[in-house]
Amino acid sequence: MDKQIPAEQRRKETLKRYMKLAALCGAIVCVIVSAMFMLGTGVKRSELMFSTAERGDVESTVSASGRIVPLYEQAIVSPVATRILEVYCNEGDSVEAGESLLRLDLLTAEADYQRVADEVSMKRNELEQTALDNATYLTDLEMRVKVKEMSLSHLKVNVINERRLDSIGSGTGDRIRQAELAYSTAQLELEQLRKQLANEKKSHAASYRSKQLEGSISSRNLQSMMRTLDEARIKAPRNGIVTWLNKSLGASIGSGEKLAVVSDLSHFKIEGEIPESSSGKLAVGSPVNVKINRDIMRGRISTISPQSTEGMVSFTVILEDDSNSLLRSGLRVSLNVVYDVHESAVRIANGSYYQGPGTYRLFVLSSDNRLEKRQITLGDSNFDFVEVTGGLEPGEQAVISDMSAYQNNNSLKIKN
Repeated sequence: MDKQIPAEQRRKETLKRYMKLAALCGAIVCVIVSAMFMLGTGVKRSELMFSTAERGDVESTVSASGRIVPLYEQAIVSPVATRILEVYCNEGDSVEAGESLLRLDLLTAEADYQRVADEVSMKRNELEQTALDNATYLTDLEMRVKVKEMSLSHLKVNVINERRLDSIGSGTGDRIRQAELAYSTAQLELEQLRKQLANEKKSHAASYRSKQLEGSISSRNLQSMMRTLDEARIKAPRNGIVTWLNKSLGASIGSGEKLAVVSDLSHFKIEGEIPESSSGKLAVGSPVNVKINRDIMRGRISTISPQSTEGMVSFTVILEDDSNSLLRSGLRVSLNVVYDVHESAVRIANGSYYQGPGTYRLFVLSSDNRLEKRQITLGDSNFDFVEVTGGLEPGEQAVISDMSAYQNNNSLKIKN
């Protein structure tokens, strides 16, 4: 005999069957919707930016930053400790070479110059007096030598006469010995005078050279002070623009303190810096692409700093067109330093999608006018192009605009 199932239990089992059926239907609907979404999601062509793969040269570059500065810029410093008395121009004024910028208090410097000038005059007089004294003293010695030579000749004649007299019996041996002794003594005295004359010539010549050296030192000091005074008359060293000026009237100025800066704002260069990790790709003469707004200018590295400061290496770029109207002093610019060139490489336009060499998943236009996501390998880049090393052939079109909204899609329709 069959047992009757309670009504409550029958309702529960029926409810379970309905819930399973609803879940199955929901899953089927989700799958269908997902498939339709995957296959049917579209994007307007006007919202896309395409780049056609082509063959061409790709310059391998490393990014750096830089600042535009005047090609010629000279700071003027005070050569003496003084104070500012007058200011003849303002910042931004155009000046010509030799034009006065400031007037400094030079009373002390001029007094020092006059003192040294007097010293030079005294040294010259001392040198002339020394030369005169030396000439007088040496002339006196030379005359004494001549007198002694004449006396020696006379004594020699006496010796000869005494010997002749002795030979005829009119002389004596004592008189001969006295004459010979006098002659020998005169010879020694003459030799002594000659040595004294030679030594005095050397001594007086050395003394004269010493006086000459003292005079030369004083003359050089005077010339140095003359240059210092000339530099203290603050003038523009060349034609240019006054970009900085100390206009503090009456202010005390120390020796070596900056007073003004004159710049040539018609020609410019770039002071760049690059992380130390990339500095090995720098070389003097390497081409550099300079990006100013949307424009690209060319230049070359002229100097590289041998030292690193806070992890950055500095270098200087000389521009091919250093007077371009886009150049502004102090403007920050982006630099791409060229360190290699890939010839006849497959390339596409650079854009925000590129974050360095590696593998990317980009949308590529298919033959049936759909976008298919494809794995593409990219290499080096510059401002304009990125090297394609795999996954894309010349003539194919890749989307280079922002597609982050479709990162979960593998295929997209293109809507007109």
